[in-house]
Amino acid sequence: MLDPRLFRSELESVQQQLKRRGVEFDTDSYLALESRRKDIQVRTQDLQNERNTRSKAIGQAKAKGEDIQPLLDQVQDLGDQLKAAENELGEIQEQLNVIMEGVPNILDESVPAGKSDADNIEISRWGELPQFGFVPKDHVDLGEPLGMNFELGAKIASARFVVLTGKLATLQRAIIQLMLDTHVNEHGYQEAYVPFMANADSLRGTGQLPKFEADLFTVKNDPAFYLIPTAEVPVTNIVRDVIVDAKQMPLKYVCHSPCFRSEAGAYGSDVRGMIRQHQFEKVELVQIVTPEQSAQAHEELTAHAEAILKKLNLPYRKVLLCAGDTGFSSAKTYDLEVWLPGQQKYREISSCSNFKDFQARRLQARWRNPETGKPELVHTLNGSGLAAGRTLIAVMENYQNEDGSITVPEALRSYLGGIEKIV
Repeated sequence: MLDPRLFRSELESVQQQLKRRGVEFDTDSYLALESRRKDIQVRTQDLQNERNTRSKAIGQAKAKGEDIQPLLDQVQDLGDQLKAAENELGEIQEQLNVIMEGVPNILDESVPAGKSDADNIEISRWGELPQFGFVPKDHVDLGEPLGMNFELGAKIASARFVVLTGKLATLQRAIIQLMLDTHVNEHGYQEAYVPFMANADSLRGTGQLPKFEADLFTVKNDPAFYLIPTAEVPVTNIVRDVIVDAKQMPLKYVCHSPCFRSEAGAYGSDVRGMIRQHQFEKVELVQIVTPEQSAQAHEELTAHAEAILKKLNLPYRKVLLCAGDTGFSSAKTYDLEVWLPGQQKYREISSCSNFKDFQARRLQARWRNPETGKPELVHTLNGSGLAAGRTLIAVMENYQNEDGSITVPEALRSYLGGIEKIV
């Protein structure tokens, strides 16, 4: 959520910033509500002062032996008026909150202009694309003989679920373990285990609610709970309503969890195979930092995700998302896109975002500035380090052999008991 003071003092600037995203802010509706809020707030304060004055007069009149009933009636009437004004003020403030919750984050000044992913800027590429003496297969054709079963996933649940058995299941587990070990032992993250369900306050705090409720799965017998779309939600909520000691900053968490998404907008080739599933595994990186640490932390976190791709020797590119492609809560996002030979294109495998104080304001996540002694909003960042299912896909397609077997990357062999090839 943006600072409401920006709308009161820099409304035109906010409006122009939002236009970069293609968002037209309804200033007329906002100004009408804000004007009404100010009027009712003044009236509320006046009624409170008048009631206090009359209440004091009751005591004075009583001490003089005067009839206090008229004063009691006046105080009662003022109380009724005050209650009505407070209710109206609460309703107006709720309407303003709904408007505020629907406004995306202000973009960092380094975010380029653009309307879609076609306008994203490539920052760098790493690795050489594999050369095959045969036509490479995609992960679906490779996986079916090796234990990747989409029909069984549909039988057990529905379309866009998968069952992995045998060495493919072990390979995904090995990928996850490599990620966790690297981020904990080499990058200094603290491992976290969290609930796989979250309440509405948690999802509202990180920006999934109310805007993206259609992408969430609710729990049928208790709709107050949602299955988490990413570990970002529960992990970031660790600091909700908390004032973090400056000596603890930065906080760095890594968390492996399943993720659940309805993928309401997915279509076309993306619904084939494991690209867009209702359930998938992910290792999430979350950092809670001071504003001064924010920009550098974003570069660092992205580099940590890149390190996994490098360990697996998977060719990838890093892109800076343009204004029109940057997520609702993010001020700036880098996407890492891994090369998939079966599709002959780069596909997203990690999205690393700096939210600045946007999530923190919703979460009331703060740190105590030792220079002022006052609590201030933290900055929050997260990114996939990496999406395990898509990493499995990338390993399968980049390390495939003509006979359909998969060579196991060297970085993973110790996790598979020294196995060099999955046949």
